Amino acid sequence: MVTYSPRWGAGGSRVEPPNVAGERETLLAFLDWHRDTFELKCAGLAPERLSERAVPPSTMSLHGLLRHLSGVERWWFRIQFAGEDVPMLYYTDDDPDQDFDSLDGDVGEAFAVWRDEVERARRIVAAAASLEETGTVRSTGEPISLRNVLVKLIAEYARHNGHADLLRERLDGATGM
Repeated sequence: MVTYSPRWGAGGSRVEPPNVAGERETLLAFLDWHRDTFELKCAGLAPERLSERAVPPSTMSLHGLLRHLSGVERWWFRIQFAGEDVPMLYYTDDDPDQDFDSLDGDVGEAFAVWRDEVERARRIVAAAASLEETGTVRSTGEPISLRNVLVKLIAEYARHNGHADLLRERLDGATGM
């Protein structure tokens, strides 16, 4: 079974973002809240259940979303913002939907990859002197600020947490996580 995040207790509670804080603290708190929410939506299910495509005809599964979010973390923080020359995860031009379509490998491995990408993203953010620091968008060569990257990730997780809500409810009836 997937274990609970060390960031929250056995009851599965998340740390609520602060009502009053600086911009950086607020953005990071909301991003971590969404990351924790996604992990909570996966918690307690057997690995094979996480791979089920519970909302046909969609190919989405919690396992696929996990793989997708790993790739999103890498793409925005490591490749776009930090300019690292690393391969994309679960994506090639010939097979762009590997994250959802090719659920090879086990769920535990997928969680390890996601957690590693999240930790690398946190280190990249911590090393940035300000939200105004920029990376370069690969496709256009235009600069992109850390602020913009953080907002993009918050939006990505928010959208996919909605998908995870529907998947989890279809899998075992759990709601309100």
